[in-house]
Parts: sequence; C-alpha cells; structure tokens
Amino acid sequence: MLLPMSGVIGMNSSMDDMTLIQQSQRHHLVVRELGEEIDLEIGPGEDDPSFGNGALIGAPMRESSAEEHGESKQMGMVSQIRNDSQDMSKNQQVKRKKKVVKRWREEWADTYKWAYVDVKEGTPRIFCSVCREYGRKHRRNPYGNEGSRNMQMSALEEHNNSLLHKEALRLQMASKDKIVVDKPIYVKVAMSKTAGSILEATLKRDPHEVEFIQAVQEAVQALERVIAKNSRYVNIMERLLEPERVIVFRVSWVDDRGVTHVNRGFRVQYNQSMGPCRGGIRFHPSMNLSVAKFLGFEQTLKNALSPYKLGGAAGGSDFDPKGKSDNEIMRFCQSFMSEMYRYLGPDKDLPSEEMGVGTREMGYLFGQYRRLAGHFQGSFTGPRIFWSGSSLRPEATGYGLVFFAQLMLADMNKELKGLRCVVSGSGKIAMHVLEKLIAYGALPISVSDSRGYLFDEDGFDYMKISFLRDIKAQQRSLRDYSKTYARSKYYDEAKPWNERCDVAFACASQNEINQSDAINLVNSGCRVLVEGSNMPCTPEAVHILKKASVLIAPAMAAGAGGVVAGELELNHECSLMHWSPEDFESKLQDAMKQTYQRAIKAATDFGYQKESPEALVHGAVISAFLTIAQAMTDQGSV
Repeated sequence: MLLPMSGVIGMNSSMDDMTLIQQSQRHHLVVRELGEEIDLEIGPGEDDPSFGNGALIGAPMRESSAEEHGESKQMGMVSQIRNDSQDMSKNQQVKRKKKVVKRWREEWADTYKWAYVDVKEGTPRIFCSVCREYGRKHRRNPYGNEGSRNMQMSALEEHNNSLLHKEALRLQMASKDKIVVDKPIYVKVAMSKTAGSILEATLKRDPHEVEFIQAVQEAVQALERVIAKNSRYVNIMERLLEPERVIVFRVSWVDDRGVTHVNRGFRVQYNQSMGPCRGGIRFHPSMNLSVAKFLGFEQTLKNALSPYKLGGAAGGSDFDPKGKSDNEIMRFCQSFMSEMYRYLGPDKDLPSEEMGVGTREMGYLFGQYRRLAGHFQGSFTGPRIFWSGSSLRPEATGYGLVFFAQLMLADMNKELKGLRCVVSGSGKIAMHVLEKLIAYGALPISVSDSRGYLFDEDGFDYMKISFLRDIKAQQRSLRDYSKTYARSKYYDEAKPWNERCDVAFACASQNEINQSDAINLVNSGCRVLVEGSNMPCTPEAVHILKKASVLIAPAMAAGAGGVVAGELELNHECSLMHWSPEDFESKLQDAMKQTYQRAIKAATDFGYQKESPEALVHGAVISAFLTIAQAMTDQGSV
C-alpha cells in the first residue's frame, strides 16, 4: 500500500492558537491549554490500562493520564500540609510541568507536525504522519517516569532518525513553497528491506522530484517479487533509475508585440539499451525536470513492453500554447528546435506528440529540424499524412485504449456494447476514445477540461463529437456544448468520476484521480479503469480501487498504441509501402493483444492471479523491466 505524506505545508512557530488546534485535531491530537502555552497531549500509551478504552480518533475527549491521577491524589495530601509548603509544592509542580512542555516544544517540534494516534492490531499507537510508521523498541523513559506517552515517543524518535523518514521530511520541508494538495509526496511503508533501499537512494538523490519519485515507488512496488527472487536486479534497477542523458536549455522567443520571452526546455533521453529513444514532447506550464524524468521513465517501460524494441525519452517546455497565435507558436517551436536538433535523429531520438503538441507544433518543429540538419528524415512521428506519417497515427493511442479494454472485458466474458463509459480529458486521445467506443456500441457520456466536465445523458455520437472538435478548435469552453444539447450539462470545478458508469477512461493528466475520486468511481459502479494518461491515479486511489476489485489497465500497457503507430510509420517510410486504415487498425489490434498477453504472463509467472486487480499493473512493469534488464546485462555496465 502506498501511503501519503502530507501534501500541506507544515505548521510553524508563528501559527496562532486556533490554527494550531485545528491542525492537531486533523492529526487526532488532543489539545489542552497550559497557561499561555498549548500542550499537544497524545494521551497515555500501551502500558496504561485505560489507554485502549478511550476513543482517540475523531474525538476531542481523552482519558485522564496516570500523571493526572497522581496529581489528584497529591492534591488531597497537600491539603493537610502547611500553606507555605502547599504553595512551594504547587510552584514546583507548575515549574516542572512548564519545563517538560518546553522540552517537548524544543525537542519534538517535528513530532508535533508529524505525529498522530491510530489503532494498530487493536492497540492505539503513536504514528509518524510522514511514512505512517510507529516505534515500539524503546522501553526507557527519556524524561523520567511521566507515563508511556514518552516511551512511545522515544520509540518514534528512533524511527524519525531513519534515513527513509529523514529524506521524506527533507523533501517535504525543502519543497514546502511549491507543494499543493494535488501534488502530494508519497512514501511506501510495507516494502521489503531491499526494495526500500532502492527507494531511499532515490529520495536521497532526487529529493525535490515529486512526480519522478511517485513513479519510482509504483515501479519498485511492482518489482518486489522480482527483486526478492534475484538480488542482481537491485543493481540493474539502481542503474535504470538514473537517466542516460538530461538536457536542459533556454528557449527565448518573441511574441507578436515584439516582446522577448524566455522558457525552459527539457529532453531526457532516459534509456537506449533497447534501441533509439522514442518519446513525446509536452508543452505545458507544469513541465519541469521531475515531470520530464517521470515521463521518460514511464516511456522506457512502455516501449520495452511493446512488440517493437525502442528506448525511452521525454521532454518539452513550460511554454503554454493556449492563447498564442500561430506565428508565436511557430517562433517558439523554431527556437526550441534550434537547440534540440543536435540531439535528434533516426538512430538517436525520435520525438512524438504529447500534451500541448499536435500536428501543427510537430510540423513547425520538423521544419526547423530539416532546415538545420540539412536533410529530410522521417524521424518525427505525428505530422500530416500528405507529407509524412501513417494514416491513423493520431488515432492510434485512443483506439489502442479501447482495444485493450475490449481484451480485458473478453476475459470476463463481457463486451463494450451497451456499457456506460466515462471519459476524462478532451484532447486527441479522449476524442478518439469516444469514436472507437461508439464504433463498439458503447455509450460514452462525458468529457472534461481543466475547468470542469461535460455530461450528456444521451451519450455522444459522431455528430456530437464533430461539434466538440469545433469547440476545441475555436478554443471555446465545453460549456457551449450544453447550449446546443439540452440534455447535457457542464459542471464547473468538478470531475466526471461520480457519474454512473461501467468503464472509465482517464485521459487527462497525471494524478487526476485522487482518493475521493476513486471512492466516487467505486460507488458509481465502475468495474474497469483504463489509464490513457501516464500515472493518472494517486497511490491512495490505486489502493482503494484494488480493494474494491476494480481492474486497472495501466497506461504502460494500454497506452502502447502510440508506440506501435510510430514504429509502423518508420517501417512504412523505409519500405515505401502504403498502410490502408484497415491494415493499420488490424496491426494495431494485434500489437495490443501481444502487449496484453505479455503483461498477463509476467504477472502469473510471479504468482499473481489473472483476475487479480494487481495482475495487469504489476505484470506490465515486470515484463518491461525484465526485457530492459536483459539488454542492460548483455551490454555491460555502460
């Protein structure tokens, strides 16, 4: 199970009392006032018989601690002593209590932020909120006999000194200015020691790269049985987690007003052990090195899983093409390619479309590449049919997702015909998913954008899809669709996962499905989730879906249609053959079937049941990794 590290910024010393109390209640801490200070009482521990009887979670009340009982008895005795002795004893009591509180404030500052109470195996424990672990080894009390609260906190201190916790905490604190709720950091607890060491090394080396770390954790979890079976894969995995080449460069361009702008460009040529790199170029404001590495890592595994052996790469820029004129986009693409061209080529790196990059952008990029390289090589995938590219290249990824879903349903003795399908996103992948779902007789009922989602109770048809494309081409809002079709509705600031459905296609962006979205999917009746975008589910969402036995088609396998189309394009150009739409679709279906079978076989080889929700997710990673590992072993330490 992947567990979340808090995605919110930690408390600081200047936080007011009300905020402090709210923060402690969120972590199930008990708050009480002590003079001018606030003491966050965790409550008594496992040695106190009354500890297990109190309702700690979600309840502000707590049982009296042993220390408080002792104080009550002492007060009865003090009443029989002289007033001066009573005053002196009382002053010592207050002084001692404040001293303890001061120690706790100084020495357990991080614990206030990260500790919480939960029940483990029927016994309440004090846990670390970073990695959800608790300690029980220490039985000694660091501050004297003040109750087992300190015993448990002392045990937790040992855990807090571990490398995994320190690096996770360092990552959180170093990135606190950038962390938002929808970009959480995750640390997995239930992991073998060997697999955990791989994750620790990644956290230590790349503490700020949150997307890349999440992708690594998911891969390491899937490979635990592989690593346990053969320890030599540890070294190969460590090598695989370091990209072969990372290129970061400046992209300056001039807008239509003559103002110069500067963006940052990225290209991560992640691994070439299987062949020349192939991967997308993404233009989006959220693009950074972490995203480029995560996409390159996922693309490397995806290419290795496909029938065509290629290396993996990814890149792009934080440039936002929305709202830009064609001339501005052309000038940016030319500036971008002026630096990138020297790293590309049919035997080096084969770029393809990704988010924010379509046929227009690829045309501009290829034109500048051809001009600078001085030759016409069809090493770019996705340009227009009349000068390069195969006839179904744009549709390949979306069609492949539907083919993959059909394969999954066939193993369940079902088919897509008549099923309600929820689709997120409204780009080319989502639109082609809608097309092929209609062809299979399914009922697609939603699309979405960054502002909300569009729901059509009657479902989409080809005419409605054409209207949606016109809306997108004119950069209008999906809300305009509901003005034409009365039985449709656009929901602002919402996601489509609460709509009743049988199959869901996540085609928007990474981490678009969080924990609450996964719960909505389960409650809406969804039985199959097909990942069209890379890593669309947070680890918590994946855990919930698995617990509910929702089958997940991982993007690594289901999204291989683009890889297949790219390879067929090169074969087309090299052999001067003509692929008809029927031939292309037939070859795409065969390739998706091979990918599906490879993932299932790898899963069953390592003990996963075919009908298990984990089978395809883990099997895809296992099959891809073993293929890459063999190539890296054969080629030596390079």
